Amino acid sequence: METADYFCMGLFLFAGLFSLLASCLNWEWFFTTQKSEYIVRTLGRSGARIFYGLLGVALITCGLIGLFGGE
Repeated sequence: METADYFCMGLFLFAGLFSLLASCLNWEWFFTTQKSEYIVRTLGRSGARIFYGLLGVALITCGLIGLFGGE
């Protein structure tokens, strides 16, 4: 793998960890941003936390597969 690949997988891991932490720690500022308002309005606060938690797990999984499962 090249340096760009490691960088990309690192971004996946960082974004996944960030989303998972926001979900688990119920960060007020995260769920009141304009970008997440739609999800919160649609799913409710608890649903949005579950959504972002699952998104975080998916991004972390993609990053780990890219790092350790790639050629």
